[in-house]
Amino acid sequence: MDSLNKLNLEITACTKCPRLVEHRQWVSIAKKRMYRTSEYWGKPLTGFGDLEARVLVIGLAPAAHGGTRTGRIFTGDRSGQWLYETLHKFGFSNSPESVHRGDGLTLHGVYITAAGRCPPPLNKPLPQELSNCRPFLLRELTLLRKVHVIVVLGKIAFDAYLASRRERQENVPSPKPKFRHGASFELTGGITLIASYHPSQQNTFTGKLTRPMFEGIFSNARALITTRHAIS
Repeated sequence: MDSLNKLNLEITACTKCPRLVEHRQWVSIAKKRMYRTSEYWGKPLTGFGDLEARVLVIGLAPAAHGGTRTGRIFTGDRSGQWLYETLHKFGFSNSPESVHRGDGLTLHGVYITAAGRCPPPLNKPLPQELSNCRPFLLRELTLLRKVHVIVVLGKIAFDAYLASRRERQENVPSPKPKFRHGASFELTGGITLIASYHPSQQNTFTGKLTRPMFEGIFSNARALITTRHAIS
């Protein structure tokens, strides 16, 4: 736990990407009208969840007025509502709501992180910015030793995880797996990779991602860890 705490301190102090530092500071000062009285977290975001997790969820990056405001990943925006409601439905959370860090929310068997730790302008991180963040994900993958199911939310998270496997000198199938919603890949090291569309408003409002589609992802994850536990 001490090593993860040390990592999280490094994450919140990170200033590797000048463009992202400038953007998150501007967001935290300008604020959204409905949050004018809120004090924004305004720092890079750490992961959040159960240190004994068997499931790791990887997202894109914090939302400008979601996680950057509340200080917790996937918290304070509609994407987070979808995620935490679904986690609760399948027994991964003690509450269907994530409001703010310190609200008493506890995750069970799951840890949530992201490919990027700062809100990118227009939700589009640059390749170098994702590369700068990757060491944080690499260290989380090392520290979360019990994880054997990886759920990636969106293609950027999908690519970030596969890139992390390469850097850890773990096998990546050839040809490279192709991202598609609901795809599942059995990888070396006992890892199952499950791909999902990101629960962004762009996807949920247009019907590209529906509740049953998203819930199917976590139903699969729950079944996998239940089966693995029964076997072990």
